[in-house]
Amino acid sequence: MTKKTSHSMTLFFRRNRGLLLSVLTLAFLPFIVGLLVGGSPAKVWMNEVGTSKFIQGLAIEIFILALYALSYDLVFGITGLLSFGHSMFFATGAYLTGILLKSFEMSLALTLVWVFIAAIVNALLFGLVLPRVKGITFALVTLGMASVFHIVVMSSELAEYTGADVGLQGVVTPAFINPANERLRFYYIAMAIMFSAYLIFKRFVASPTGRVCVAIRENEDRARMLGYNTFYFKLAALILSSLTAGLAGTLHTLYQPIVSPNTAGLAFTVAALLVILIGGVGTLNGALIGAAVYRLLDFGLRRYLGETASYINGAIYVLIVLFLPYGIVGTWKLKSLNMRQGWERLLRIFGGSS
Repeated sequence: MTKKTSHSMTLFFRRNRGLLLSVLTLAFLPFIVGLLVGGSPAKVWMNEVGTSKFIQGLAIEIFILALYALSYDLVFGITGLLSFGHSMFFATGAYLTGILLKSFEMSLALTLVWVFIAAIVNALLFGLVLPRVKGITFALVTLGMASVFHIVVMSSELAEYTGADVGLQGVVTPAFINPANERLRFYYIAMAIMFSAYLIFKRFVASPTGRVCVAIRENEDRARMLGYNTFYFKLAALILSSLTAGLAGTLHTLYQPIVSPNTAGLAFTVAALLVILIGGVGTLNGALIGAAVYRLLDFGLRRYLGETASYINGAIYVLIVLFLPYGIVGTWKLKSLNMRQGWERLLRIFGGSS
């Protein structure tokens, strides 16, 4: 190993130590929980019912929500496109997966191909209006498109496939990834997809295309003056975002084989917006942290307070927005420099230096 390679690896580990620590922690979490509740690694490996299996299920829900929120952060937080129809991307992946597996008995691999094709079509539909509208007008147009999709999946004419207002039920998940019997495998697959998507998004943002997307968010007119055709960059962000949200929808259907029409509604888009507001808009890793806070807070309060938890949740979200206006990650990044300077000052004082 050359000195340059060793230096590059050291730099990589230093820059991504938080991510690597998170991966290691989540990788061993099922076994740690199993040991803490008196089980054994063998029981966890055999997918026996218990606290560890329940924690795996809760973590899978967080992974799926984080993947969905990550896709929205790319569109809104990085590129500056306010969309009220993002749930359409997720719901398309969820419904299409369920319909193809249940009604057409298609293989999972072929289903994924169709989901990705549908995701690209969705992004192109949103992209059609990009040259003509922007800002709140774009948000309203995307809301209109998503509302039409919501009406379609709720229609009685398609009830045989979508389940109408009852939702799509009875989807048969392939045996090798069935969360009832292979939850640990599903857990690791969902975790790997989430972290892979995060790394891809991080690389995208650091690329020349991503930097132009950030420039569009800051000042699209100036980006045009510099000679960039902003339409293509916004479309690239929409396509990548739609593919990721569609994949999150597929995982949702595979994990709990019932698709509610609520996933196509405005409230589900607002949920993604709330997650990245909690974590930090435009930070990417804020989507992962925000998803964990959002889901764990909702689960914990509902477990002990029941339906009253909705009011407490709302109050907590308002407090987070008021006192952490840049989200958890965004506020941490802003304050970290001051904290570092404070620690250095303390060390100088106790070290006897002036």
